[in-house]
Amino acid sequence: MKTIVEVKKLIKKFPVGTGFFTALNGVDLQFGEGEFAGLVGPSGSGKTTLLNIIGSLDVPSEGEVVVLCKSVGGLTPKQAAQLRKEELGFIFQNYNLLPVYTVFENVEFPLLLLNIPAAERKKRVLETLEWVGLSDKINSRPAQLSGGECQRVAIARAMVKRPLLVLADEPTANLDSDNSHKILQTMLKLNEELKTTFIFATHDEKVIGYLKRIIRLKDGKVVDDVVV
Repeated sequence: MKTIVEVKKLIKKFPVGTGFFTALNGVDLQFGEGEFAGLVGPSGSGKTTLLNIIGSLDVPSEGEVVVLCKSVGGLTPKQAAQLRKEELGFIFQNYNLLPVYTVFENVEFPLLLLNIPAAERKKRVLETLEWVGLSDKINSRPAQLSGGECQRVAIARAMVKRPLLVLADEPTANLDSDNSHKILQTMLKLNEELKTTFIFATHDEKVIGYLKRIIRLKDGKVVDDVVV
């Protein structure tokens, strides 16, 4: 299995008052191609901090995180932005859709940043919206959609550039049980069909029930790592 992410002796500290808070304390992990894995733990366990460093939104205090053969800590801000733009997909609990854009335009946006020709953009957007079951909503705006539909648009936006790695931070936090299961089934289907690696940060038992690998964190350390 090809390694997508390698975390080596990772320490992350944040300044607090006159001292430091250690959010991650000596984390060692690897993620391979096509995994459907979750960082699981209570608030303050370090899971979102770890996800942010893997996503090049933050950098290690000590140790190293290598994502798609690139050491996150050694990237310039421009290089980190390029990695996110070209190779990574992000799904957040608050959707982060552009309210004045239609569903089609929201999903198309990452492809505009990559300067992909119009005909190819249209083909990819329509195909991706079909994957998530929103072909009939292409001209709707976020305010006209349910929470579950908004999250499916966010999934489509993350997947439209065919990333090797998708990072999902509490993606079901704002959804009811029925919509949560639909969203998770959609992501699992994309994982299986496209071999995209998914890494979640979550404490939602519904999400945990779908994971193929559960990594439990407590006080910034990995306390359990199980393939299920």
